[in-house]
Amino acid sequence: MTLKEFKDALTKGTEHTPPNLLFKLEDGTIIPPYFHITEMGMKTKNFVDCGGIVRTEQYITFQIWTADDFEHRLSSPKLLELIFKNEGLFKQPFLEVEMEYQTNTIGTYSLNVDPTNELIYILTPKKTNCLAPDKCGITQDRKLETNQPAKRQCGPSCC
Repeated sequence: MTLKEFKDALTKGTEHTPPNLLFKLEDGTIIPPYFHITEMGMKTKNFVDCGGIVRTEQYITFQIWTADDFEHRLSSPKLLELIFKNEGLFKQPFLEVEMEYQTNTIGTYSLNVDPTNELIYILTPKKTNCLAPDKCGITQDRKLETNQPAKRQCGPSCC
């Protein structure tokens, strides 16, 4: 979901009374409704993939945090207000939103609207992947054959 799509979804959420805002993990675990957004910003990642290609990725990030402030509730209108107030920092409404949330470690998640309730957002775990399968000898056939993640056979140009 892009920042623009997130803002549009939050705007729809303001039409509900009360305009509650909930997040849940893909496995159905509800993030306690007394969460805080402790950070929002733009993350730029410059890196070299295993095929030697220099890449850049950018995301709009939001960090979700819970504490013992059980009365705290962030509504759709309040989160929209925070985004509008600070979106000059982002300047790119079509970047993907990446959510951070602490479970057993800080996880990074993609964001989706729950198809059964537009006031609930699903945090979908992000996965790693080889970005240069042709350089590492990974083929789709081998992945399908074993029904397991592809095994990496590193060559001279692969890290």
